[in-house]
Amino acid sequence: MKIDILTLFPDFFTSPFSLSMIKRAIDNGIVDVNIHQIRDFGLGKRKQVDDSPYGGGAGLVMKPEVVTAAWESIKKTKETVTIYLTPRGEVFNQSTAMNFAENCQHIIIVCGHYEGIDQRFIEISGAKELSIGDYILTGGESATIPLIDSIIRLLPGVLGNDESSKNESFSLPLLEHDQYTMPRTFRGLKVPKVLLSGDHAKIESWRIRNSLSKTASNRPDLIARLSPEFWENLK
Repeated sequence: MKIDILTLFPDFFTSPFSLSMIKRAIDNGIVDVNIHQIRDFGLGKRKQVDDSPYGGGAGLVMKPEVVTAAWESIKKTKETVTIYLTPRGEVFNQSTAMNFAENCQHIIIVCGHYEGIDQRFIEISGAKELSIGDYILTGGESATIPLIDSIIRLLPGVLGNDESSKNESFSLPLLEHDQYTMPRTFRGLKVPKVLLSGDHAKIESWRIRNSLSKTASNRPDLIARLSPEFWENLK
């Protein structure tokens, strides 16, 4: 997979892309990540990238000719997907991440800043507007990291065990069950006996019911997304 990032702050990505799974995926040639400085396409001696919004209002808007020139400098195919991260976008979730990981070979991510990007760029590029949640960030860079992380870790060969990504939170619309490791007793708290039983069927049943309990408590909205087949199999 190839990922191109358009940003005004390339140094923002230095640390995240030099650590952990993302670094290994890059080093192993599983993903090719390229950072592009939008300001290189700025106008005039001062490399202007923004201007006041038409109609008045606070803040500045990124200029369409600047962002479009940066976007057009990247070689694309018919399968290229452009993403613009914005609070007004469709909410990004695990299902979306899986779709990108399984079906996209080239993603361009545009990091907005200030009050956003001129709408004409969004229309020209056909960018898909995505949001990582109902809150406001200083810029798209902060939202890009979790988006990229969630996609890259689903690519074959990135995790040590590819099954790990299939059995974690949101692969089903359930939160992850409680996890335990050694020692068996810590400050008077014991590991549930069923996890020590060696009975894989009972362990799986406990994990599912524990996940249901956590989900009902912390994210009850997810329960409604469970299929009738899930409830039937749970009996």
